[in-house]
Amino acid sequence: MKILVVGGGGREHALCWAIAASPLLTRLWCAPGNPGIAEVAECVAIGAEDIPALVAFAKAEAMDLVVVGPEAPLTLGLADACAEAGLLCFGPRAAAARLEGSKSFFKDIANAAGAPTAAHGRFTDPDAARAYLREQGAPIVVKADGLAAGKGVVVAFNLAEAEEAVAEMMEAGIHGEAGRILVIEECLIGEEISFFALCDGTHAIPLGAAQDHKRVGDGDTGPNTGGMGAYSPPPAFTPALQAQVMAECINPVLAELARRGTPFQGVLFAGLMLTAEGPKLLEFNVRFGDPECQALMLRLRSDLLPALLAAAQGGLRDFELRWEKLASLLVVMAARGYPGTPLRGTEIRGLEAAAQVPGVQIFHAGTAQDEAGRLVAHGGRVLGIGATGATLAEARAAAYAAVALVDWPEGFCRSDIAWRALPTPGE
Repeated sequence: MKILVVGGGGREHALCWAIAASPLLTRLWCAPGNPGIAEVAECVAIGAEDIPALVAFAKAEAMDLVVVGPEAPLTLGLADACAEAGLLCFGPRAAAARLEGSKSFFKDIANAAGAPTAAHGRFTDPDAARAYLREQGAPIVVKADGLAAGKGVVVAFNLAEAEEAVAEMMEAGIHGEAGRILVIEECLIGEEISFFALCDGTHAIPLGAAQDHKRVGDGDTGPNTGGMGAYSPPPAFTPALQAQVMAECINPVLAELARRGTPFQGVLFAGLMLTAEGPKLLEFNVRFGDPECQALMLRLRSDLLPALLAAAQGGLRDFELRWEKLASLLVVMAARGYPGTPLRGTEIRGLEAAAQVPGVQIFHAGTAQDEAGRLVAHGGRVLGIGATGATLAEARAAAYAAVALVDWPEGFCRSDIAWRALPTPGE
């Protein structure tokens, strides 16, 4: 089979790495890819949001499947354009991708499906938003309605922080059009989990869970990021909770979208809070998480490609996935300045030595090659140092042993990934 993966980050590297292992594969491309992806796929210089060029290339090469990594191409209609061109695509059409593209649409669907989620209000006027904040009090959560690269959520612990978030998003426009509409919701208390399900429009199967680390600093301090690390499986997410989430969240939402004539095919990413009253939905994303995807792919025993095909073709009814009896952990190495303005162009050395640590797999996210052929930082989140182990403690020890071998003074990482499950690093 001939496969095109769309995207160029750590998530796409993990997808390409997994797909490249499939005996069904004939040839694998990635657009635009990155230097790490180039080791397992042919990189094509087409941007992930250049829908016409992506479709033209996929058609010219007679791709058997287009696998979409990021959310933006999906909300822009890449899956629709593929369908119109007669191409099979893994990923939802734009109407269903609104689950991630609009927080208020997500709330409408969740409420219509009876899925448990936080109480909320929707606002287009900043004064009305501030009045609601004063009425509700803090802590409270302020969310940009649209896509904001994982940075459009502020958990405000006092009214001043909440009102500042309203001013920055709605009046200063720090997230552009994405922040012109706000969703303000109650602050749920508990442990946050990322859960994934493969969907074929009618049926869904569990794809596993992971726990992300959104804050930039140890102990979950500092501003939100796109994710500083993840591990899988999280001990707090038991098989009974997984069954409950499938029954109360995934299946009803899938049925509601189908009822509206916008069936969902692809991967549904449920952001969950495990509250005292049970799991509640924080959000839906319409793609694999980053860095959760890397942690999941490290544990997947099944061939990924048939699973992606079954989702795209409506064939998940009797499909099952098998998992290694291992724990996985991924440490994100970011460039100094992230999540603000990251320092670019700094050289990264030592990856060959780091990759030799038993159980370690390195995923590239924001890397590039300069004119001299050196590997350099080219983004905020630059590398994902992943590892597996018989226990989570073993996986973490291996990942951090590899991190120590990366020679990149301008990079940094959190030292406490999986702190909820392993409170003391190295335990």
